[in-house]
Amino acid sequence: MTSTTTNTETTTSGATGGPADARTGRAGEPAPPLRLAVPNKGALSDATVEMLREAGYRVRRDSKELVVTDAENDVEFFYLRPRDIAVYVGSGTVDAGVTGRDLLLDSGSPAVEVMTLGFGGSTFRYAGQPGRVATVADIDGKRVATSYPGLVRADLARAGVAADVVRLDGAVETAITLGVADVIADVVETGATLRSQGLEVFGEPILRSEAVLIRGDRPEATAAVEVLQRRLTGVITARTYVMLDYDCPRELVDRATELTPGLESPTVSPLQDDRWVAVRAMVPRAGRNRLMDELYDLGARAILVTDIAACRL
Repeated sequence: MTSTTTNTETTTSGATGGPADARTGRAGEPAPPLRLAVPNKGALSDATVEMLREAGYRVRRDSKELVVTDAENDVEFFYLRPRDIAVYVGSGTVDAGVTGRDLLLDSGSPAVEVMTLGFGGSTFRYAGQPGRVATVADIDGKRVATSYPGLVRADLARAGVAADVVRLDGAVETAITLGVADVIADVVETGATLRSQGLEVFGEPILRSEAVLIRGDRPEATAAVEVLQRRLTGVITARTYVMLDYDCPRELVDRATELTPGLESPTVSPLQDDRWVAVRAMVPRAGRNRLMDELYDLGARAILVTDIAACRL
Protein backbone atom coordinates (compact mmCIF):
# COMPACT_ATOMS: atom_id res chain seq x y z
CA MET A 1 0.00 0.00 0.00
CA THR A 2 1.57 3.33 -1.03
CA SER A 3 0.41 6.74 0.21
CA THR A 4 0.90 9.92 -1.76
CA THR A 5 2.96 12.77 -0.31
CA THR A 6 2.66 16.51 -0.73
CA ASN A 7 4.66 17.80 -3.68
CA THR A 8 6.30 21.18 -4.28
CA GLU A 9 5.55 22.66 -7.69
CA THR A 10 5.55 25.94 -9.57
CA THR A 11 2.55 27.54 -11.22
CA THR A 12 2.33 29.69 -14.31
CA SER A 13 -0.61 31.35 -15.96
CA GLY A 14 -1.25 31.83 -19.66
CA ALA A 15 -3.58 34.06 -21.60
CA THR A 16 -4.27 31.85 -24.58
CA GLY A 17 -7.07 29.33 -25.02
CA GLY A 18 -4.87 26.39 -26.03
CA PRO A 19 -1.30 25.08 -25.93
CA ALA A 20 1.31 25.43 -28.62
CA ASP A 21 2.38 22.49 -30.80
CA ALA A 22 3.53 19.34 -29.02
CA ARG A 23 7.26 19.19 -28.35
CA THR A 24 9.48 16.20 -28.85
CA GLY A 25 12.84 15.77 -27.16
CA ARG A 26 15.98 15.41 -29.26
CA ALA A 27 18.29 12.45 -28.83
CA GLY A 28 20.11 12.67 -25.52
CA GLU A 29 17.80 15.36 -24.11
CA PRO A 30 15.28 14.77 -21.31
CA ALA A 31 11.76 14.06 -22.53
CA PRO A 32 9.45 17.08 -22.36
CA PRO A 33 6.78 17.20 -19.64
CA LEU A 34 3.55 15.30 -20.13
CA ARG A 35 1.01 17.74 -21.56
CA LEU A 36 -2.42 17.03 -20.11
CA ALA A 37 -5.68 18.76 -21.08
CA VAL A 38 -8.20 19.31 -18.28
CA PRO A 39 -11.79 20.62 -18.57
CA ASN A 40 -11.77 24.31 -17.71
CA LYS A 41 -15.18 24.65 -16.05
CA GLY A 42 -18.30 22.86 -14.89
CA ALA A 43 -18.91 19.65 -12.98
CA LEU A 44 -16.52 17.71 -15.22
CA SER A 45 -13.73 20.15 -14.37
CA ASP A 46 -14.37 20.05 -10.63
CA ALA A 47 -14.36 16.25 -10.48
CA THR A 48 -11.24 15.99 -12.67
CA VAL A 49 -9.29 18.51 -10.60
CA GLU A 50 -10.22 16.72 -7.37
CA MET A 51 -9.11 13.35 -8.78
CA LEU A 52 -5.79 14.79 -9.96
CA ARG A 53 -5.26 16.38 -6.55
CA GLU A 54 -5.90 13.04 -4.84
CA ALA A 55 -3.41 11.46 -7.25
CA GLY A 56 -0.70 13.80 -5.97
CA TYR A 57 -0.60 16.35 -8.79
CA ARG A 58 -0.39 20.12 -8.47
CA VAL A 59 -3.58 21.62 -9.90
CA ARG A 60 -4.73 25.18 -10.29
CA ARG A 61 -5.89 27.24 -7.33
CA ASP A 62 -7.60 29.94 -9.38
CA SER A 63 -10.10 29.39 -12.20
CA LYS A 64 -8.33 32.10 -14.21
CA GLU A 65 -5.18 30.00 -14.51
CA LEU A 66 -5.08 28.39 -17.95
CA VAL A 67 -1.70 26.66 -17.67
CA VAL A 68 -0.25 25.05 -14.54
CA THR A 69 3.20 23.46 -14.42
CA ASP A 70 3.76 20.67 -11.91
CA ALA A 71 7.57 20.55 -11.90
CA GLU A 72 7.79 17.78 -9.30
CA ASN A 73 5.71 15.38 -11.40
CA ASP A 74 6.89 16.75 -14.77
CA VAL A 75 3.39 17.55 -16.03
CA GLU A 76 1.90 20.62 -17.70
CA PHE A 77 -1.86 21.06 -17.28
CA PHE A 78 -3.82 22.99 -19.90
CA TYR A 79 -7.36 24.03 -18.96
CA LEU A 80 -9.47 23.85 -22.11
CA ARG A 81 -13.10 23.65 -23.18
CA PRO A 82 -14.27 20.03 -22.70
CA ARG A 83 -15.53 19.89 -26.29
CA ASP A 84 -12.10 20.90 -27.65
CA ILE A 85 -9.97 18.49 -25.62
CA ALA A 86 -10.35 15.48 -27.92
CA VAL A 87 -9.31 17.64 -30.89
CA TYR A 88 -6.16 18.85 -29.14
CA VAL A 89 -5.23 15.32 -28.07
CA GLY A 90 -5.96 13.81 -31.48
CA SER A 91 -3.83 16.41 -33.24
CA GLY A 92 -0.86 15.78 -30.93
CA THR A 93 -0.93 19.28 -29.47
CA VAL A 94 -1.29 17.71 -26.03
CA ASP A 95 -0.46 14.15 -25.02
CA ALA A 96 -3.56 13.21 -23.06
CA GLY A 97 -6.71 14.67 -21.60
CA VAL A 98 -9.89 14.16 -19.64
CA THR A 99 -13.22 14.60 -21.40
CA GLY A 100 -16.57 12.89 -21.85
CA ARG A 101 -16.86 9.80 -24.02
CA ASP A 102 -19.71 11.54 -25.85
CA LEU A 103 -17.49 14.50 -26.71
CA LEU A 104 -14.66 12.22 -27.84
CA LEU A 105 -16.86 10.22 -30.23
CA ASP A 106 -18.71 13.28 -31.51
CA SER A 107 -15.44 15.03 -32.37
CA GLY A 108 -14.24 12.32 -34.76
CA SER A 109 -10.77 12.70 -33.21
CA PRO A 110 -8.26 9.84 -33.58
CA ALA A 111 -7.56 10.08 -29.83
CA VAL A 112 -8.22 6.81 -28.01
CA GLU A 113 -9.92 6.10 -24.70
CA VAL A 114 -7.47 4.81 -22.09
CA MET A 115 -9.68 4.36 -19.02
CA THR A 116 -12.98 5.35 -17.45
CA LEU A 117 -12.85 7.62 -14.42
CA GLY A 118 -16.07 6.83 -12.58
CA PHE A 119 -17.80 10.21 -12.73
CA GLY A 120 -19.71 12.38 -15.20
CA GLY A 121 -22.08 9.57 -16.12
CA SER A 122 -24.93 10.34 -18.52
CA THR A 123 -27.04 8.78 -21.24
CA PHE A 124 -27.45 10.20 -24.74
CA ARG A 125 -30.98 9.65 -26.07
CA TYR A 126 -33.63 10.70 -28.54
CA ALA A 127 -36.70 12.54 -27.22
CA GLY A 128 -39.88 13.90 -28.72
CA GLN A 129 -43.46 14.82 -28.00
CA PRO A 130 -45.55 11.89 -26.71
CA GLY A 131 -47.50 10.17 -29.47
CA ARG A 132 -45.57 11.86 -32.29
CA VAL A 133 -42.48 9.65 -32.49
CA ALA A 134 -42.09 6.25 -30.82
CA THR A 135 -39.15 4.53 -32.53
CA VAL A 136 -35.92 5.51 -34.24
CA ALA A 137 -37.46 4.44 -37.56
CA ASP A 138 -40.09 7.17 -37.07
CA ILE A 139 -37.32 9.80 -37.33
CA ASP A 140 -36.97 9.12 -41.07
CA GLY A 141 -37.51 12.34 -43.02
CA LYS A 142 -37.70 14.49 -39.90
CA ARG A 143 -35.45 17.13 -38.33
CA VAL A 144 -33.27 16.21 -35.34
CA ALA A 145 -31.78 18.98 -33.18
CA THR A 146 -28.66 18.17 -31.17
CA SER A 147 -25.36 19.49 -29.87
CA TYR A 148 -23.72 16.21 -30.97
CA PRO A 149 -24.24 15.98 -34.74
CA GLY A 150 -21.42 13.48 -35.25
CA LEU A 151 -22.93 10.99 -32.81
CA VAL A 152 -26.44 11.41 -34.20
CA ARG A 153 -25.44 11.04 -37.85
CA ALA A 154 -23.48 7.89 -37.04
CA ASP A 155 -26.39 6.40 -35.09
CA LEU A 156 -28.94 7.22 -37.79
CA ALA A 157 -26.65 5.75 -40.44
CA ARG A 158 -26.41 2.50 -38.46
CA ALA A 159 -30.20 2.40 -38.27
CA GLY A 160 -30.61 3.18 -41.99
CA VAL A 161 -32.59 6.33 -41.21
CA ALA A 162 -32.35 9.53 -43.27
CA ALA A 163 -32.99 12.74 -41.33
CA ASP A 164 -31.94 16.38 -41.30
CA VAL A 165 -29.57 16.94 -38.37
CA VAL A 166 -29.72 20.48 -36.96
CA ARG A 167 -26.75 21.50 -34.81
CA LEU A 168 -27.45 23.65 -31.75
CA ASP A 169 -24.95 24.75 -29.11
CA GLY A 170 -27.34 24.58 -26.18
CA ALA A 171 -30.95 24.63 -24.93
CA VAL A 172 -31.75 21.75 -27.26
CA GLU A 173 -34.92 20.91 -25.28
CA THR A 174 -36.69 24.02 -26.63
CA ALA A 175 -36.01 23.20 -30.29
CA ILE A 176 -39.31 21.37 -30.82
CA THR A 177 -41.40 24.08 -29.12
CA LEU A 178 -39.70 26.73 -31.26
CA GLY A 179 -40.30 24.74 -34.44
CA VAL A 180 -36.62 24.18 -35.18
CA ALA A 181 -36.89 20.38 -35.07
CA ASP A 182 -39.31 17.46 -34.76
CA VAL A 183 -37.04 15.40 -32.50
CA ILE A 184 -34.06 16.13 -30.28
CA ALA A 185 -31.05 14.05 -29.25
CA ASP A 186 -29.43 15.13 -26.02
CA VAL A 187 -27.68 14.10 -22.83
CA VAL A 188 -30.19 12.87 -20.28
CA GLU A 189 -29.41 12.58 -16.57
CA THR A 190 -32.68 12.68 -14.60
CA GLY A 191 -35.06 13.56 -17.44
CA ALA A 192 -36.56 16.45 -15.44
CA THR A 193 -35.65 19.07 -18.05
CA LEU A 194 -37.25 17.03 -20.83
CA ARG A 195 -40.45 16.54 -18.85
CA SER A 196 -40.65 20.28 -18.17
CA GLN A 197 -40.78 20.78 -21.95
CA GLY A 198 -43.42 18.09 -22.45
CA LEU A 199 -40.95 15.63 -24.00
CA GLU A 200 -40.19 11.96 -23.38
CA VAL A 201 -37.34 9.71 -24.44
CA PHE A 202 -37.83 6.89 -26.93
CA GLY A 203 -35.76 4.13 -28.49
CA GLU A 204 -32.60 2.60 -27.10
CA PRO A 205 -29.87 4.88 -25.69
CA ILE A 206 -27.55 6.19 -28.38
CA LEU A 207 -24.61 6.14 -25.97
CA ARG A 208 -23.80 5.75 -22.29
CA SER A 209 -21.13 8.28 -21.48
CA GLU A 210 -18.83 9.15 -18.59
CA ALA A 211 -15.56 10.94 -18.03
CA VAL A 212 -12.61 9.19 -19.67
CA LEU A 213 -8.86 9.60 -19.94
CA ILE A 214 -7.80 9.80 -23.58
CA ARG A 215 -4.40 9.88 -25.26
CA GLY A 216 -2.81 10.55 -28.61
CA ASP A 217 -0.19 8.52 -30.44
CA ARG A 218 3.06 10.31 -29.50
CA PRO A 219 5.42 7.46 -28.46
CA GLU A 220 7.52 9.72 -26.23
CA ALA A 221 4.52 10.23 -23.94
CA THR A 222 3.69 6.54 -23.46
CA ALA A 223 5.58 6.04 -20.19
CA ALA A 224 4.25 9.26 -18.65
CA VAL A 225 0.66 8.41 -19.60
CA GLU A 226 1.08 4.98 -18.01
CA VAL A 227 2.22 6.61 -14.75
CA LEU A 228 -0.80 8.92 -14.86
CA GLN A 229 -3.08 5.97 -15.50
CA ARG A 230 -1.66 4.04 -12.53
CA ARG A 231 -2.15 7.04 -10.26
CA LEU A 232 -5.74 7.57 -11.35
CA THR A 233 -6.45 3.86 -11.00
CA GLY A 234 -5.07 4.12 -7.47
CA VAL A 235 -7.48 6.95 -6.67
CA ILE A 236 -10.44 4.97 -8.02
CA THR A 237 -9.40 1.93 -5.99
CA ALA A 238 -8.97 4.04 -2.84
CA ARG A 239 -12.46 5.44 -3.33
CA THR A 240 -13.90 1.97 -3.89
CA TYR A 241 -12.24 0.05 -1.04
CA VAL A 242 -11.43 0.49 2.64
CA MET A 243 -8.97 -1.34 4.88
CA LEU A 244 -10.64 -3.62 7.42
CA ASP A 245 -8.79 -4.83 10.54
CA TYR A 246 -10.15 -7.13 13.21
CA ASP A 247 -9.17 -9.66 15.86
CA CYS A 248 -10.53 -13.15 15.35
CA PRO A 249 -10.56 -16.33 17.45
CA ARG A 250 -8.08 -18.69 15.83
CA GLU A 251 -10.65 -21.46 15.38
CA LEU A 252 -12.92 -19.07 13.42
CA VAL A 253 -10.31 -17.59 11.09
CA ASP A 254 -11.24 -19.74 8.08
CA ARG A 255 -14.88 -18.67 8.29
CA ALA A 256 -13.91 -15.04 8.87
CA THR A 257 -11.55 -14.87 5.92
CA GLU A 258 -14.25 -16.30 3.67
CA LEU A 259 -16.08 -13.04 4.41
CA THR A 260 -12.92 -10.94 3.91
CA PRO A 261 -10.80 -12.60 1.20
CA GLY A 262 -9.06 -9.34 0.28
CA LEU A 263 -7.85 -8.68 -3.25
CA GLU A 264 -5.26 -11.46 -3.40
CA SER A 265 -5.32 -12.83 0.14
CA PRO A 266 -5.94 -11.40 3.63
CA THR A 267 -3.07 -10.80 6.04
CA VAL A 268 -3.34 -13.03 9.13
CA SER A 269 -0.90 -12.27 11.97
CA PRO A 270 -0.42 -13.92 15.38
CA LEU A 271 -1.25 -12.02 18.57
CA GLN A 272 0.33 -12.31 22.03
CA ASP A 273 -2.68 -14.32 23.11
CA ASP A 274 -2.30 -17.32 20.80
CA ARG A 275 -6.03 -17.99 20.95
CA TRP A 276 -6.50 -14.94 18.68
CA VAL A 277 -5.13 -13.70 15.35
CA ALA A 278 -5.23 -10.28 13.69
CA VAL A 279 -6.72 -10.10 10.19
CA ARG A 280 -6.36 -7.29 7.65
CA ALA A 281 -8.01 -7.11 4.22
CA MET A 282 -9.22 -4.59 1.65
CA VAL A 283 -13.01 -4.77 1.34
CA PRO A 284 -15.57 -2.87 -0.78
CA ARG A 285 -16.50 0.45 0.80
CA ALA A 286 -20.18 0.07 -0.04
CA GLY A 287 -20.70 -3.05 2.08
CA ARG A 288 -18.41 -2.26 5.00
CA ASN A 289 -21.04 -1.83 7.73
CA ARG A 290 -22.92 -5.01 6.85
CA LEU A 291 -19.61 -6.87 6.80
CA MET A 292 -18.65 -5.51 10.22
CA ASP A 293 -21.96 -6.75 11.61
CA GLU A 294 -21.40 -10.22 10.16
CA LEU A 295 -17.88 -10.42 11.59
CA TYR A 296 -19.08 -9.33 15.02
CA ASP A 297 -21.85 -11.92 15.00
CA LEU A 298 -19.26 -14.53 14.03
CA GLY A 299 -17.10 -13.65 17.04
CA ALA A 300 -14.57 -11.12 15.71
CA ARG A 301 -13.75 -8.11 17.88
CA ALA A 302 -11.81 -4.82 17.65
CA ILE A 303 -13.20 -4.34 14.14
CA LEU A 304 -11.81 -1.19 12.55
CA VAL A 305 -12.28 0.45 9.14
CA THR A 306 -9.66 2.82 7.72
CA ASP A 307 -9.89 4.95 4.58
CA ILE A 308 -7.22 4.38 1.94
CA ALA A 309 -5.52 7.61 0.83
CA ALA A 310 -3.93 6.08 -2.28
CA CYS A 311 -2.68 2.74 -3.51
CA ARG A 312 -0.97 0.81 -6.30
CA LEU A 313 -2.22 -2.68 -7.04
